[in-house]
Amino acid sequence: MSASSSQPYNPFRVAQQQLDEAARLLQLDAAVHELLRWPMRELHVTLPVRMDDGTVRIFQGFRVQYNDARGPCKGGIRYHSEETVDTVRALAAWMTWKTAVMDLPLGGGKGGIICDPKQLSPGELERLSRAYIRQVGRILGAEADVPAPDVYTTPQIMAWMVDEFSYQRGYTEFGMITGKPLALGGSAGRGDATARGGMYCLREAAKAHQVDLRGATTAIQGYGNAGSFAHKLGAELLGLKVVAVSDSRGGIYNPDGLDYEAVLAHKQRTGSVVNFPGAQPVSNAELLELDVQVLIPAALENAIHQENCERIKARFIAELANGPTTPEADAVLFAKKAVVLPDFLCNAGGVTVSYFEMVQNAYGYYWDEDEVHQRLDQRMTGAFWKVHEVARQHGVDYRKAAYLVAVSRVAEAVRLRGWA
Repeated sequence: MSASSSQPYNPFRVAQQQLDEAARLLQLDAAVHELLRWPMRELHVTLPVRMDDGTVRIFQGFRVQYNDARGPCKGGIRYHSEETVDTVRALAAWMTWKTAVMDLPLGGGKGGIICDPKQLSPGELERLSRAYIRQVGRILGAEADVPAPDVYTTPQIMAWMVDEFSYQRGYTEFGMITGKPLALGGSAGRGDATARGGMYCLREAAKAHQVDLRGATTAIQGYGNAGSFAHKLGAELLGLKVVAVSDSRGGIYNPDGLDYEAVLAHKQRTGSVVNFPGAQPVSNAELLELDVQVLIPAALENAIHQENCERIKARFIAELANGPTTPEADAVLFAKKAVVLPDFLCNAGGVTVSYFEMVQNAYGYYWDEDEVHQRLDQRMTGAFWKVHEVARQHGVDYRKAAYLVAVSRVAEAVRLRGWA
């Protein structure tokens, strides 16, 4: 629920609201603005899947191609029991702005299937993944729309999907999807790319605000791929002192710090960070309000909203999740002088290395991990300072500044192509 009203929280309305504000500041042409408020096309599919017990279950899925003015659509596929088309639309819009703020020659897309992958066997997951490509494959391809892993999807699922797509086409096309295993044309450095890009972005923000982050107390909400790697890389690259982490079952807090290897081993053994020895329990809601210098929301949308934003004490908020902060909360945090690094800048490391994977697939030559890290650092650093400069120019927060950079780039492509 949105914190401020009885209306259900709708991430797509939030995405449109954020765009509208950028359009106002840019004095965007009315037709261009209206075009950018909506997905250019979307496909809804019904997927019959034979289960292990011989019964057939029907799943619903989506693929939204939000805007391809700057190049092929790019965006993940999510498997989630509460997936909605409005969430997928919002994420496809954010992907459009994310690829533009990073100055990648791509547009934005997103996909999803309404399912609980934890309740499916590997065989059922494979049949579901192949069924999705049989329906959606007709609008995918290296030159049209390139998916990737997202919530509860994995390199193995990408491998099944590229195989199904290649079977349909009659030839292998590794470049139609990213986040693949290395043996099938994946990129080195893809696994931790989202968190690594976020840490580079946080490092530059600390420089811009003349803050030394070594020993800075840090709380991380969400301990999936992005959150767990943020724990590891935050300590390794920036010297952060992670004192609290959480997952869907709850959180743990230790003011003396939490060791990454030990927490990860505990989670792998028990399925959760909860009950980690030597730490006290903390709820996901309480974690956000801890007295820490850095807060990393790395779970789902709408974590920071009108009702809790006044109690958030962190100076730096590095958004590794998509859409974790509502517009109402943004205004409050900006007034409090909190530095919010917005999702579509801060978590753009994933799509950037996905783009590198597309480039490597296209010319059949692969980079080593050091080169991927170096190129990612260069891209994230350049994007941060561009956004910082626009924020200073206009006297706005980083999210509005990132929108100004991204929307102006997409709008320029739309105009040059004669669409509006």
